[in-house]
Amino acid sequence: METSNKKWAVILIGPPGSGKDTQAELLARELKFVEIKSSKIIEDKLKSADPNDAVMNREKELFYSGQLNTREIVDAWITERIEEVGKSGVGLIGNGWPREVGEVGTQMATVDTYYPKDSVKVVSITLSEGESVKRNSKRRVCEKNGHPIFDTKENEGIAVCPQDGSAIILRVDDAPETIKKRYQVYITQTQPVIDLLSKRGYNLITINGEQPIESVHRDILDKLW
Repeated sequence: METSNKKWAVILIGPPGSGKDTQAELLARELKFVEIKSSKIIEDKLKSADPNDAVMNREKELFYSGQLNTREIVDAWITERIEEVGKSGVGLIGNGWPREVGEVGTQMATVDTYYPKDSVKVVSITLSEGESVKRNSKRRVCEKNGHPIFDTKENEGIAVCPQDGSAIILRVDDAPETIKKRYQVYITQTQPVIDLLSKRGYNLITINGEQPIESVHRDILDKLW
C-alpha cells in the first residue's frame, strides 16, 4: 500500500483485551507511523506526578479502579501529543481514544487539523466480555514502554522484555473484577463514540477481535486501503 505521499491517521477503538495495543504496535512498525496510546500517556503522567498533588492522586484512584480519568485532564494530554505528531508530518496510530463522547470534539478537531478527513480511519475491534476477562487476566507487558508480551509458547517463562530490556509485569488494573468494570465502562461510555464518529463522516471499519492476532492484523490492513 502507498502511504508515503499522504498523511494518514488510524484510530483503534475496542474493549479491554481486544488487542488494540498489539495491533497498534504492529501497524506503527509496519507503516512507520507514530502510536499515541492513551493508557501509556496517562500512566506516565501519573508515575511522574508529585505524590502530594491531590488532583493527581485522585486520578490515580480512578485509573487503577477501572474508571475513566477526568475528561478535561486527559483531553489536554492527548491533544498535546496529537499536535506534536501532526506537526512532525508523519502518520498517526491512535490507541484507545477518544474514550467518551465528550472527548470527540477536542481530540478529533485536533486530528482534523493535521490529517485530511478522507485519510482518517476508525477501526472498531469487537470482543465479548468473557473473552476480555480471559485475555486480560493473563496479559503481561514490558514495564518500561508497555510492549505487549503475547501468550505464546515462545514467551513462557521469560522475565525480561526482548524489546527494551525492562521487567515483564502483570498490569495492576488487570484483576478480573477490574476488567469487568472496565468492560462495562467501555460499553456505556466508549462504544457510543464509534456511532458518533460514523455519523460525523469518518470511515468506520469493524473487525472481529476474537480471531488470532495475525488474522486481526490482516483484516485491518485489508480494509484500511
